[in-house]
Amino acid sequence: MNKKKLTAEQSSELLKTLKTRFIKNIDRHQNLDWEKIQEKLEKNPEKLCALNQMEITEGEPDVVDYDKNTDQYIFFDCSPESPKRRSLCYDYQAWEARKANKPENNVIDTATEMGIEILNEEQYRKLQELGKFDLKTSSWIKTPANIRELGGALFCDRRYNTVFTYHNGADSYYAARGFRGCVKV
Repeated sequence: MNKKKLTAEQSSELLKTLKTRFIKNIDRHQNLDWEKIQEKLEKNPEKLCALNQMEITEGEPDVVDYDKNTDQYIFFDCSPESPKRRSLCYDYQAWEARKANKPENNVIDTATEMGIEILNEEQYRKLQELGKFDLKTSSWIKTPANIRELGGALFCDRRYNTVFTYHNGADSYYAARGFRGCVKV
């Protein structure tokens, strides 16, 4: 992924897209002020680049929270289905372990290249409180070390109006499974 600095025109266009999405989905962040968010984004071009990576992979990043303790706005991928970064195994170790049919990349390295973090289970469940996501797809989530050490990884989806957390071998990958990211600014 290309994380170089955005041009002034690219930054302006992305901020316009983010503002439009912010207004359209005001129920996700009723007590937040876009002007303050935009000011923070303009002061943190590396975060704007990360949000751009989310946007170009159709993640539809949007503000979902504000952390008063750290003075950070929190963006999640809010696309209805898992973003267009799919068919990835969980991490490099899992990718390396595959003997045949290796996927193009893995979730952890892709997220790092993009400058984002993958959602953990708590964050994923918080996202699901804001709407109905992953009704046809699923998303890898940050996996606890004790599960990963045994070769597993976790993913979530929403079916039957319920959010489920599942397990799979970390080396597995599916066309309908991607990952959702988080950026704090």
